[in-house]
Amino acid sequence: MKQKRVPLIGESYLVPFILIISLFFLWGFAHAILDVLNKHFQELLHITKTHSAMIQAMMYLGYFVMAIPAGLFITRFGYRRGVVFGLLLYGLGSFIFIPGQHYMSFNLFLFALFVIGCGLTFLETAANPYATELGPKETAASRLNFAQSFNGLGCICAPILTGLLLFSDDGGQGSGNVALPYVCMGVVVLLVALIFSRIKLPEIEHEKEVDAEGHVVGLWSHRLFVFGLIALFAYEIGEISINSFFINYVVEQGWMHAREASWVLSFGGLGLFMLGRFAGSWIMRSVRAEKMLFCCASGVVVTTTLVLLNLGMVSLVALLCGYAFEAIMFPTIFALSLRGLGVHTKRASSFLMMTPVGGVVGPLLMGLVADYSNMVVSFIVPLAAYVVVWFYAHHILSVSRAS
Repeated sequence: MKQKRVPLIGESYLVPFILIISLFFLWGFAHAILDVLNKHFQELLHITKTHSAMIQAMMYLGYFVMAIPAGLFITRFGYRRGVVFGLLLYGLGSFIFIPGQHYMSFNLFLFALFVIGCGLTFLETAANPYATELGPKETAASRLNFAQSFNGLGCICAPILTGLLLFSDDGGQGSGNVALPYVCMGVVVLLVALIFSRIKLPEIEHEKEVDAEGHVVGLWSHRLFVFGLIALFAYEIGEISINSFFINYVVEQGWMHAREASWVLSFGGLGLFMLGRFAGSWIMRSVRAEKMLFCCASGVVVTTTLVLLNLGMVSLVALLCGYAFEAIMFPTIFALSLRGLGVHTKRASSFLMMTPVGGVVGPLLMGLVADYSNMVVSFIVPLAAYVVVWFYAHHILSVSRAS
């Protein structure tokens, strides 16, 4: 059933929405750099895939540790101050890469990534729910997908720039100056923090939800929120696992060297990811978000299965197509999980932002399986995760049809 077209953004919210979009680009850039660093540190420091997965683990551990404090901070001080504080942490973590590069200390790099992860938690806890509120509730999922598309743009830029810096033309090590892209990123982030400290963002007020007897309805009484929390955690396991070992996978299959793989990851996988979000945002203005999520969940289960079957170039094409199918999953599950939560929205957002801890679990599991078998077999980890997302999509679609 098609839904009537309604405006994507409220007229009075255009400027705040544009400013919020810049944040999505910044944290997309920060995440995608990790996918290149993973392979780089394996070669530079001669460590295993399981050990290199600590790069993702430390950043996403920051999400788990800081999600609840971020929610409490934003509830008390508002979205704008939450954004500024998050940007300051992001910038601080970026500059810690300078002593990390000087001492060539893997542990110091890991600490820097943890601080960045804490900063990103504030940004995402504020920006994701805020984007859903800047317009009609019917287009909340579409609006968040549109904003998240610029996250995809940041994901495209990061592997290109860092791949050119860290890998030479023949696939070996380049300059190896890991600090340089982070210092540049830190300068940009602090400039954006200055802009947000000088502007005013409209705060969104929510009414309390009460039952028939007048009692306030608790957050954990919303079953679709709880299921959405589980599904989002599973999605993070699948997406981050694949991103972490994409370069390893295509290099070990003998299709290309590391530098070429970083380009394929950018223009192929992450390019399709960004286009998928733009397309999904447009489609969901006329198609229910629940139906779109179910179709994409079915698609990514099929593509990941084809990778696991090890069908040569068919598996590579399937892997790239999977990026297009998974593109709308995070923002759509996030928006659907917040639907109808009212006064619980900010608190619920902080719980949802704990789910990137899947970025700790997924790469470690996938790296462990790869070390004891091979990269192809390790795709059983993201496949299992996407099956969970499929069950959530099927359930919420059934609920939608029933209502």
